[in-house]
Formats: sequence, structure tokens, C-alpha cells
Amino acid sequence: MDANAILIFAIASFGLGAVLIWQRQSIPDRLRRGMAITALALVAFAFFLIVYFFAAAGA
Repeated sequence: MDANAILIFAIASFGLGAVLIWQRQSIPDRLRRGMAITALALVAFAFFLIVYFFAAAGA
């Protein structure tokens, strides 16, 4: 498992979530829900990868 790839993905997905939260007023209504669901899925997957990486490193 490549730690650098996991780190880059986690930073990118958390960054996308932060940008969507900060700029939610300027995102068109038609895109807001889809982008929020996509960002939520990416953040959840990044969190899972971080936990899995630490669990695998401890074993």
C-alpha cells in the first residue's frame, strides 16, 4: 500500500469538502446536491483508507 497516494487522496478529498462548504452560496442549485454527495463519498473513503492504513501498519 502506497502511503503517498493515500495521503494525496485524503488531502484532495478533504480539500474538496472544505471548498464546497466555504463556497456553498456560489454553487448553482442544480450542482450543489450532486457535488455534496460526491464529496461526502470521497471523504468517507479517504477516512476509511487512513484507518485501514494504520490498522495494517500495526499488524
